[in-house]
Order: sequence, then structure tokens, then C-alpha cells
Amino acid sequence: MEKLRILSVFGTRPEAIKMAPLVRELQSRPEIESLCCVTAQHRQMLDSVLQVFHLKPDWDLDIMTPRQTLSTITSKCLLGMDEAIDALKPDMILVHGDTSTTFAGALSAFYHQVPVGHVEAGLRTYDKYSPFPEEMNRKLVSAIADLYFCPTVNNRENLRREGISDGLFVTGNTVIDALRTTVRPDYRFSSPVLNGLPYETRKICLVTCHRRENYGEPMRNIMLALRQIAEENEDVELVYPVHLSPVVREAVDKYLRGAPRVHLIDPLPADEMHNLMARCYLVLTDSGGLQEEAPALGKPVLVLRRETERPEAVEAGTVRLAGVEKADIVRMARELIDSPDAYGAMAHAVNPYGDGHACRRIADAILWHFGRTAVRPEDYAGK
Repeated sequence: MEKLRILSVFGTRPEAIKMAPLVRELQSRPEIESLCCVTAQHRQMLDSVLQVFHLKPDWDLDIMTPRQTLSTITSKCLLGMDEAIDALKPDMILVHGDTSTTFAGALSAFYHQVPVGHVEAGLRTYDKYSPFPEEMNRKLVSAIADLYFCPTVNNRENLRREGISDGLFVTGNTVIDALRTTVRPDYRFSSPVLNGLPYETRKICLVTCHRRENYGEPMRNIMLALRQIAEENEDVELVYPVHLSPVVREAVDKYLRGAPRVHLIDPLPADEMHNLMARCYLVLTDSGGLQEEAPALGKPVLVLRRETERPEAVEAGTVRLAGVEKADIVRMARELIDSPDAYGAMAHAVNPYGDGHACRRIADAILWHFGRTAVRPEDYAGK
């Protein structure tokens, strides 16, 4: 029997972190020929992840251009995927999450009548403009997909309420699998700044902020809040790997450059980011992935957004919505900095996103779907 040709498609740093362990798991299966296509929607940040996980793409669309728009990303992905699918002839295409690469990859697969597996399926805010464009990307992919790999039971139920009943699997999140391979107690950073931070004597707060819906006034508020947190707390240092987006960099330079105890650094490779997260005190972020990663490492998260498509973490107590108003962000950060009880309640809450075996469940589900195994994999039930 011929091997199944499974093509994983991704293009951004967060996608790559979450798909890399799955690509490697598929490579380990004798029934599967695991192929990888990258769009390079984020060229530099994507390449750093490929290096960390020792992945070499079988196809590279290399679409990134300066100040690219959603329309150019999507159209270039669609055109590039035509050639990739014709050449590689996959039996199934896997896409991840909610990026423009994800939507274009799924749409192209549909145009070629190739089945689609959606990794990290079923996340919802039910506000089509927040996060933008991610919320609509994932809803559109849900309309196309054949298999749905849901991190949590709640994600599966979202899809069921939308009338999707077939091909649903609860797997946990693949990012937990990734953390198992990257975080080490003896890790040494490539940067002297990160190696020299006083992790034992000061409260190191990791910051990221880059989402499109935070551009403008929300980002200004966030930057001013971060500056106030640093200025008011001498035992706190902020480390901010600044996204390469020109909009983000302009805001950071305007409001945070020169602030005391604020370290503005370039984006980090996945292994460095994970190990920094493991050593930090607190995470302030508008990222989706960090809401899953940090709790797995026992780090409280303040989400710099008005809502989250990951309510499980809020319900579990590992994450709190801080919003985008300066006073609210400062108040919530101050509570976690000053109150050991408030901090401990979040740090010791149970992470709802997996046990590190999501990739195994996804690979097993693919084999079951194609009739290569008789046993349907059991859903992840949570801790």
C-alpha cells in the first residue's frame, strides 16, 4: 500500500512552532510521507523556527514583501499553492489556526479537491473583526475542512453548534508538544542581555504586542501602561522582543525607547522564547500562542486584548483579560507584582491545553480517517 502524502502548510512563526512537532511526528510514521510547504508570510521569523526544529521545507513560496497587505498575502499564497499542489500531489493538506496562509492554503486545497485537516480548529470570539483577520480566517477554514483537530472540548462544541458533526477530534494543543523539546534548565541564550538578566532577584516580565486590531489608540495605551509599570516598580524589568511590523516598531520607539528597566530586543527564536518564558515572572501579551504556552510553564498571563478565543485559560485561572486601557493594565499588573496570593493562584492553576501528546493523536486520527488503522483515537479529556 502506498504511503499517504500529507502536506503541512504554514507561513508564520507561531504556526511553525505549533506545526513543527506535528511534521516530525508524521515523519516518524511508516504509513505517511510527510511533506512541508512554507509560504514565508513572515520570512525571517519563520526561518528561525525551521532552524530550531531542523526542518527543511519541500516547497517554499517565499511570498513576503515589505508592508504587505492581507490581499497580497492571500493572492500570492493562492497562486503559489497551485504549483505546489500540482507538483507534490498530496492526499491531504494540513493547515494551522487562523492566519492568511491558513485560509489561502485551505481554499487552494478545496480548489484542487484535496481534503483539509485543520489543526487548532474551533477557536472563536464571535466578533468577526476581533481578532482581525483571524476570526474570519478560522471560520472560513471550518467551512472547508474535512478533519478538525480541536485543542479542547470547548473548541469542539463551538463547531458542533455551527452544525459541524463529522471529523471532530479533541487532541490538546501541539504547542505543548513543542515545549517538551525546547525548554531545558541548563539552557544558555545567545544574547548576553538575556543571560545577564537577574531572574532570581527581580521580577522579569515578558511582553509581546503586535496584533492588527491593537494598532492605533489601543497600542498607544498598552505602551504607556508598560512604561508606567517599569517606572513604578524598581524590582521589575520588562523584556520585549519587538515584532518586525513597522507599525509596531514605530509605536515601541515612540513610547518605550529609553524607559528604565525596559529591554527592547529583536524577535527571538522559538527555543529562546520558550526558555525566557520558563524563567520569567509574568507574561503580558496580545498573542494567542503565549496564552497556551505560558500556563504550561506556570507563568500567569495578562492578555492585552478586549476578548480571547481561548476562554478555557480564563476559566482555569491561568489567564486574565487586561484589555487595552492603560489604567486596567497597570492595575492588574500591579496586583500580580505586589500580591503573592494573587500571583500564586494563577501560577498554580491547571493548564487546560494538553499533555504533550497532541501530535500523536492527530497522526492517529489521519491514519484512521484513511482506513490505515481500525481504532479511532481517544479524545484528549483534559487534566
